[in-house]
Amino acid sequence: MKLVFAGTPEVAVPALDALIASGRHEVAAVVTRPDAPAGRGRRLVASPVAERAEEAGIEVLKPAKPRDPEFLDRLREIAPDCCPVVAYGALLPRVALDVPARGWVNLHFSLLPAWRGAAPVQHALMAGDEITGASTFLIEEGLDSGPVYGTVTETVRPTDTSGDLLTRLAFAGAGLLAATMDGIEDGSLKAVPQPSEGVTLAPKITVEDARVDWTAPALRVDRVVRGCTPAPGAWTTFRGERLKLVQAVPLPDRTDLAPGQLAAGKNNVYVGTGSHAVELLWVQAQGKKPMRAADWARGARITEGELLGG
Repeated sequence: MKLVFAGTPEVAVPALDALIASGRHEVAAVVTRPDAPAGRGRRLVASPVAERAEEAGIEVLKPAKPRDPEFLDRLREIAPDCCPVVAYGALLPRVALDVPARGWVNLHFSLLPAWRGAAPVQHALMAGDEITGASTFLIEEGLDSGPVYGTVTETVRPTDTSGDLLTRLAFAGAGLLAATMDGIEDGSLKAVPQPSEGVTLAPKITVEDARVDWTAPALRVDRVVRGCTPAPGAWTTFRGERLKLVQAVPLPDRTDLAPGQLAAGKNNVYVGTGSHAVELLWVQAQGKKPMRAADWARGARITEGELLGG
């Protein structure tokens, strides 16, 4: 089939690579978000998908909005059979959805109908899911509600961050998307409507969502830290300034600290929660690089009884 691939961040690159390498399909063009400012100089930088497409000699389309007339005209000229999508980052209007004969097929990083929305992996971790996965589905105008072509499952590991899990799903999902394109082409795959039961939503994680509540149980604190790493980053406050929590582990045997209470030893930093303590392993103070929590504590000269999040 002739394909136009839509995607933007690094997590979409493995799927693009899988389609280029498949040998069965022609990736005629790539659609991605416009160049965005990055780094200290805030210079405009192309998306990871755009960079990969340019390396492969594939035409790159960067519409400000996917309803732009020039973009739609070019899409019609290319006349793709199908448009696979991975984390493109913009809503597709009906006028765009109607162009490819076999529609737009999205790779979504959850087992639909669970976790429809922008942040499925973060929400799965924060909810304590033990199994997650990826799904391919035919895009409709509803939020991730279209019929499903296929799924792949992935076990959530006890120390997984959202970054760890998303990386594994990106590669597993790449194979699923390529197989879905094959099945659509030869007619062996039919999309199956999603069940009405089991729908959960995964809206974008806000900065406030990532703030740690030290009165919550240690298990909840652990899930928030892992689910919000690397982005947007779990955080708390210390002496009136924001402190990012990069890595922390629950300590079931320590229950002598009040919620938010710090206890710093030579090589360890502990914080009380609503149940038992957690040990901070890596933190990032405001304006600083990530560092070991024990090094941060020595530099901060923590006094007995000081609190996080006060």
